[in-house]
Amino acid sequence: MISPISFANMQRIGSVEYVSPDEIRASLDIEAPTDVALNTGVPRPFPRVNSYVLLPSESGYLVAQIEWITIERSQYPKRRGLQDFGIVDLPYPIRKVSLNPLGILKIKEFHVNGESKYEFSRGIENYPTVGDPVLLPSPSQLKAIVESGEKRRVNIGVSPLAGNATISVDPDRLFGRHLAVLGNTGSGKSCSVAGLIRWSLEAAKREALNDQNEINSVNSRFIILDPNGEYSDTFQGLPNVRLFSANPPKNSNVQQLHIPIWFLNSEEWCSFAQASERAQRPTLIQALRAVRDGQVETVLTPSHDMRRYLRTIVSILSILRDLGEPWGRYPKPRDFMEKIEKWKDELKENDAFSETENQALIKLREKIEHLIDERSEEKRTFNIDFTWTEVTELLELAKKAHFAFGGSDTDFLPIDADLPRPFTVDQLLRSIEANAELMGTTEFVETMLMRIRTLLSDAKLKSILTDDPNLKLDQWLNNIICVSNSTEGSVTVIDLSLVPSEIVHIITAVIARMTLEALQRYRRLKNGETLPTIIVMEEAHTFIKRYKDDGEDSSAYAMCTKVFEKIAREGRKFGLGLILSSQRPSELSQTVLSQCNTFLLHRINNDKDQELVSKLVPDNLRGLLRELPTLPSRNAILIGWASELPVLVQMNYLKEEHRPKSDDPEYWNVWTGQIKREVDWKEIAEDWQQIHQNIQSPKIEILGDHDTDLDEYLDKDPFEEDPF
Repeated sequence: MISPISFANMQRIGSVEYVSPDEIRASLDIEAPTDVALNTGVPRPFPRVNSYVLLPSESGYLVAQIEWITIERSQYPKRRGLQDFGIVDLPYPIRKVSLNPLGILKIKEFHVNGESKYEFSRGIENYPTVGDPVLLPSPSQLKAIVESGEKRRVNIGVSPLAGNATISVDPDRLFGRHLAVLGNTGSGKSCSVAGLIRWSLEAAKREALNDQNEINSVNSRFIILDPNGEYSDTFQGLPNVRLFSANPPKNSNVQQLHIPIWFLNSEEWCSFAQASERAQRPTLIQALRAVRDGQVETVLTPSHDMRRYLRTIVSILSILRDLGEPWGRYPKPRDFMEKIEKWKDELKENDAFSETENQALIKLREKIEHLIDERSEEKRTFNIDFTWTEVTELLELAKKAHFAFGGSDTDFLPIDADLPRPFTVDQLLRSIEANAELMGTTEFVETMLMRIRTLLSDAKLKSILTDDPNLKLDQWLNNIICVSNSTEGSVTVIDLSLVPSEIVHIITAVIARMTLEALQRYRRLKNGETLPTIIVMEEAHTFIKRYKDDGEDSSAYAMCTKVFEKIAREGRKFGLGLILSSQRPSELSQTVLSQCNTFLLHRINNDKDQELVSKLVPDNLRGLLRELPTLPSRNAILIGWASELPVLVQMNYLKEEHRPKSDDPEYWNVWTGQIKREVDWKEIAEDWQQIHQNIQSPKIEILGDHDTDLDEYLDKDPFEEDPF
């Protein structure tokens, strides 16, 4: 039996020469292994960059990682054990290593006649001093270092530098504080993302079955936003996998992706319509408030229309009076007079109104006529300014007219322009036109209206952005997140590859935002409980891109980035985690990256990307990242909250049928005929042009106020009626 002291002497490979808080240097003994170490009982390559060594300390062993190895010429080295004979060796190269301190390996259970049990923890309690020995860890010690941490429930791979010790992670740490999977194309990035999801679900199901719970699926929720269409077959064999696409193939299990137009909030609508800041944006937001006011009905009576019109007049009058515009600097008083002149033309009696309603309109219209008459060229002296009293009297008459039509004070409470209440395209367009007329911005919103009509009449967009009254909010949440009142989770794959580029960022932002807001409301209604859900964003550098933070960038990609920044900052509190997959981390939003607590780094060659990644880790760990440009496929560096220490991982093998469709094109096999490839461009052209699809002609009501088919309208002879 080997004594502990003898075993420690066998483990010795060198001694400490230099100590600082972030670096320790040591010289290796002449007798230390030069290629393969046998002194711990198991053959192991040594010395190797990024491998581990131990330095004895008061609290156990200080664990360090080799950053670099070099040779330094020494004049008079001596061998240990030969000092008493006065023998001096010839000059011999001394090997030296630089070590990064990582943490402490403490003895958990000590056994004299066997291997002790150890426990690793990050942080340094005591540093070594010059002359202290450097030891090569035993297999049990190496395993304790690499396999450290509690709740290691999901096996993701092995460590080539630690005797292929198993690398497992805690899903709460991996997904709960956001994960970034970064690496060049072809480095295994997408396979790692797919594997992490599959291995986590399989591990959860095994544990549930061990607890004698007979389940078909685990209560998990993954929403994968797939811009390249890679994940359609990745999760075969797993229960409750749902596939959505912008243009699903016929007779397939892929469902049509629907996003109701009333899901879009005011910022998303402004981005969709490219609304300008001054006139178009305020008009659009006011129109959204009006159309979401909770009184949208399938059949609108003239009385109901007038009540909404009067409510808008009262709101605008209140705002303008508080701002003092009716008696403000020129031309504000003239603008106010032009507004009330337009209002007067709409305040007309109707046989469908009651006598009380008609009388209220007459009094309001007479008041407006009186104010305008007082400012006619014959009567006015110098200016057309209105007084506080005149505006207040006009406001009171407008309120009385509103009350006569069934309105109440509660109608004037601010309506949230972002409430997901249903409305149709036609209702929105009419609301924009009506509010533009009230606000005097009609001439400024024409281009925006034309843009909205054009986009919403596009067949490609209409299949995604819908105003189908049968699609309810709870039904959409059932489809995308999970089924109501069920303990079975789901994996939702949303193929964004065929979503038109004009709206792909908006669609992505809406899905992510609706998921976050749904989980926020779940937490509030459940007294602080959360519903753990994970959003996976492939090609994150396209959707979570850096933007100019000047408050004026209203582009679609900037708006999309802001949604993910909010999720990155606040999602953890509501049980929403992020997995970002990107090949260009330098283009990602720094806000989102800084909120990621775990990184799985595959091969990265670009200098800017390497520089950015190096800033995300502590200074004493940057040596590990120097290996990034040479990492082979399937190999990655796991670093951050989910791992007790940075570790090189060879990811588990993922079966070919479970891999995302991201393989490189097989040019040679196609060229040489080993793989047959034929193309029918007519089939592709007909699918592209949607020739054989049963698409109804859009109604001209989107373009105007008629019920004529668009084809009939376009075929009409423009010279049939002589405008002159």
